[in-house]
Amino acid sequence: MKRVLLVEDSADNRGIIRELAEWMDFELIEATNGREGVDLALAERPDLILMDLSLPVLSGWEATRILKGSATTAAIPVIALTAHAMDGDEAKAREAGCDAYVAKPISIVPFQAMLKQYLGADGS
Repeated sequence: MKRVLLVEDSADNRGIIRELAEWMDFELIEATNGREGVDLALAERPDLILMDLSLPVLSGWEATRILKGSATTAAIPVIALTAHAMDGDEAKAREAGCDAYVAKPISIVPFQAMLKQYLGADGS
């Protein structure tokens, strides 16, 4: 079973992704701030990281830079999940090391297709 780390401070958003994880059959690991996300990524080495960019303790921008700078986690794809949807925000997310970018609120069908792309067609 594929493992996904969700780094998200909003309980509502974590709940939505948790339901999607159950439906798509992947294991979800959750962190509520950027520091916890970095620590869990280094310890758990998930198959994919979903990273909110506006996080407490350590921003998602900085957490992604740290993860992409570490030999342990550099190859793990990071998808930015963010309300930062202004012109240039996607480019900034990619400069920080994000492999993909999804603006909130998430549109489930395209997001699901993206997850399948990164996790494999059946999610396992």
